[in-house]
Amino acid sequence: MNASVFVIGTELTRGIISDKHVPYLCSSLSRMGYSVIRAVLVPDDGSIETALKEAMEDSRVLLVTGGLGPTSDDMTRRIISDICSVPLVRSQEAWENLSKKLGSRLNASNEQQAFIPKGFKVLPNPYGTAVGFEGSVPVGNGQIYMAAMPGPPKEVHPMYENYVEKTLSSLIGFEGSWRNEYSVFLIPEARLEEMCQKCARGNVKWGTRFQDYRISLYTEGGTEEERKAFIRDLKALSGEYLIIDSDHEARDLFIDAVREKKLSVTCAESATGGLCSKLLTDVSGASEWFWGSEVTYTNHAKTSLLGVRNETLEKFNAVSSETAIEMAEGSLNRSGASFAFSVTGLAGPTGALEGKNVGTVYLGYAAKGMKSQSVRLNLYANGRDGCRKRFAAAAFLLGRMYLDGCSLVDKVQQWLYI
Repeated sequence: MNASVFVIGTELTRGIISDKHVPYLCSSLSRMGYSVIRAVLVPDDGSIETALKEAMEDSRVLLVTGGLGPTSDDMTRRIISDICSVPLVRSQEAWENLSKKLGSRLNASNEQQAFIPKGFKVLPNPYGTAVGFEGSVPVGNGQIYMAAMPGPPKEVHPMYENYVEKTLSSLIGFEGSWRNEYSVFLIPEARLEEMCQKCARGNVKWGTRFQDYRISLYTEGGTEEERKAFIRDLKALSGEYLIIDSDHEARDLFIDAVREKKLSVTCAESATGGLCSKLLTDVSGASEWFWGSEVTYTNHAKTSLLGVRNETLEKFNAVSSETAIEMAEGSLNRSGASFAFSVTGLAGPTGALEGKNVGTVYLGYAAKGMKSQSVRLNLYANGRDGCRKRFAAAAFLLGRMYLDGCSLVDKVQQWLYI
């Protein structure tokens, strides 16, 4: 069973961004028993049509990523429909997906994303506006399986794993062990690889996929006991809460705890500049439990909006445990919510203080009927945006732990690899 992989994007062919799809897709195909005879980067100029026609001569599986957007150079759907000699038809499922995500912003250029080749099946995309599609095309005495997926890795990989990979395994009769998935928080990718090598055993293999607020870790191969021992050792090495079974976001784990305890939430943000609030309100129905927030970036904002004392700022400065607690308590008292957290730190790239490098963050927590806590983390600094994302993920993880009654300082002391 020969397979061909095509990744569309002029930014890729010009070397502006690096490709993440070819090694990911080819590895999966090879594991199932397919022979990958070509993996090609193609610009956004329509040349994918010639490439696909050539591949149809010697491949029984064609995977395409990219070219499914709303602009004039997004030609994948039209080219595949032409090759297969079928019209483009509007999918009601794709149209409803677009309408839900874009609402009043939906326009004529977006509408083309609701069209797929007739006879193909929609591949849902919860992470973007462009749905994918898959289908079989009769060629000679056989069939060619074709799947088209969007370009961004955060959209391609879940779509492939949830739909395409399962179809491909069925086509070739693959019955091997599937991957186990884990969510890894705060640990840099290079350090996670180092940890995996320390815990390696038997024929267990692992792979990672970097995401905005976590790393997805996959394991496969070896015996079931070897895989369990590998993860058990890895969790012991990292400390509690940093490696969690299955596919989770730190934000969602936090929200689950808030909802379970029927709490109302407020937060006071400095270093994250409103990112935590944005992530919480990305969730539909957040108004049921999220009171609101204060983005207090300057010292004056901290004193006037949250009641942080000038004495505290003068003695300990804004990036301190004392300030984090007063921020959280001030937000709690002034909002009337039942739970509050705060974030104050150094996102960089400048602004390091004596004894506090970029990546240092203090997180404060306060709740009615509970003792306030704060904790300091020294996180890996990978740019201003990366720092803020790590600060937000840490705020949610520790918030969940705080609500579980944990001593945050004790737990954080176990975190060796962040």
